This record gives sequence, structure tokens and C-alpha cells, in this order.
Amino acid sequence: MLKGVTEELRSYIEAISPADTTLELAYETAEEFGLSAPDIHIGQLLSTLAATSKAQGAIAITPASAVVGYFLLQGMNSQGTLTCIDPEPEYHRRSAEIFRNASFSPTRVRFLPSRPLDVMGRLAKKSYQIIYGEVSPIDARALISASLPLLSAGGSVIIPDILLDGTPSDQTRRDRETVAARDLQDYLNSLESVQVTRLPLGAGLVIVTVQ
Repeated sequence: MLKGVTEELRSYIEAISPADTTLELAYETAEEFGLSAPDIHIGQLLSTLAATSKAQGAIAITPASAVVGYFLLQGMNSQGTLTCIDPEPEYHRRSAEIFRNASFSPTRVRFLPSRPLDVMGRLAKKSYQIIYGEVSPIDARALISASLPLLSAGGSVIIPDILLDGTPSDQTRRDRETVAARDLQDYLNSLESVQVTRLPLGAGLVIVTVQ
């Protein structure tokens, strides 16, 4: 049986990853605003998924778009376009500065200061290869349902921290988020023509890939 991920292994991976001043600045910006941001292990997975899918279009639905967007842009096709969606304009402004300092062309990133579900229905169908959505279990089903029509074949929607560190397995927990997390798994299992992957990264990462 494979052993669980140890803190020593996590620290070792972080230590041998190349230093990146832009990434450090992105994390500092997230910390300054008090935002949750994916760790380097999830970030590298995002870069890999963007690279393997040769992503021409990606969406980052998160206040921490500087971190998420940077990882995605690193893996995307050199002509690919990133769309960042969050209601707060100041987060977008700071992300734009970081991307510009990293020499990504402004034409490669667009910022939509809106609630995600208010604008996703207006985006082009089957035009994206990666959608990263930071969302509560209560809103996850709606976000996934809105994301699937936007993905091309082989594209993925990635939802971080949605397994709540495994606490939904405790049937005595009946708070709204935990119940929603359980119901979400039933919904995911009911979907057709998708591959669902659950990974022990962060508090539990779910990847839904269109076949």
C-alpha cells in the first residue's frame, strides 16, 4: 500500500522546485488580501494540465487569479488566452500587474469583474481546455454544470478543496456545506461522458474531464 503524503515529501518538492520571483510576488499579493491560493503542488498540476491539453483557452474563477493564472499561463499554448473571473476589480488590477511584469502580453489575459454564473453563460461553448473554479460545495454543482458546455473534448474543470479534508464521510455531520459536499459526489457519479478524478491535494481536489 502506498504511504500517505508526508510533510517531509511536500517540503522536499517545494525545496527542489526552481525559485520564481514572480510566483513569490503572486503569493505575497494573495496573502496581502487574505486570499486562499493553491499551493505549489496544485499549481504545478495546473501547469501540467494546461501543457498536456495544449490549452488555447483557460478560465480562472478565483480571487487569487495572480497565483492560479500564473501557473496556467506557464503551461498554456504561447498564443492561449486566460479569462479571470471575480467580482473584485482590485484583485484583477494586481493580477494584471504581475502578469505584465512576467512579460505575458496583455492581449493574452482578459478580466471579467463579475459573478461567475452571471457571465459564464455568455462565453463561447467548447472553447476552453481548463477551467479552475474556487467555489463552496453549496455552489459547486452550479459551477460545474455551467463549465461543462464550455469545455472542448479532453478539457477539464478543476475544483479545489471540495472534499473538505474527507469530513463528509462522517455521517453525523449535517451542516449545510458538508451535506452539499456529499450531494455533489452523487451528482458527479451521475454524469455521463466525463472522467471524474479525486486527488488528496489541498483539502481534496476534484477534476472533471470531458471525454
